[in-house]
Amino acid sequence: MKQYSVALFDLDGTIIDPLIGIVNSVKYALDCMKIEYSKTETFEKFIGPPLDQSFQNFYSLSESEAREAVEFYRVYYKKSGIEENHPYQGIKELIHDLGEQNILLFIATSKPTPFAIDILKHYKLDKYFEEIVGANLDLTRTAKKEIIGYILTKYPNINPNNCVMIGDRSFDIIGAQVNQLDSIGVLYGYGSIEEFREANPTYIAETIPDLRKILL
Repeated sequence: MKQYSVALFDLDGTIIDPLIGIVNSVKYALDCMKIEYSKTETFEKFIGPPLDQSFQNFYSLSESEAREAVEFYRVYYKKSGIEENHPYQGIKELIHDLGEQNILLFIATSKPTPFAIDILKHYKLDKYFEEIVGANLDLTRTAKKEIIGYILTKYPNINPNNCVMIGDRSFDIIGAQVNQLDSIGVLYGYGSIEEFREANPTYIAETIPDLRKILL
């Protein structure tokens, strides 16, 4: 198994289970926008892609309407949604052990950077990461390929051959490939084996113990 010296982690669906916070935030935004939705809708489709694009794609909103929906979403998320997340069992121990092995760790998430920082601080996970990099609040740098590219540009000493991106959606895998990084698709989050077969990550980990075996 290849040994990596740098690991980039997605946040939602990889380190934390964000479902309840995201669902309630999306519902709040749709209610504020007076947009009807099915009572049986799960909203899992909002986990992973940039938020403004999801509102446009799933509810046919214009760009300006999507931005307004994002602002409503953030109102709820900042007030309550952050505390409705929880880390996956075993992930803190894995991150700690990676640091003990001098593996440099980053967060690469499409969630706005301030929210990602607040979540990781809330669960006392922020100290393990060299930098937490997410989207800008003005909805720029939302694509995973841009976020990864930003990290590689800011830290030119990182050798892409020794760096791996870990995430639960195809966006993570494609972003890694664009930046010529290896990738690990995790199945304990919100992606699927079909999604990963199409995206073709370097490795697939069904569980956090599987991820540990690949990285350590």
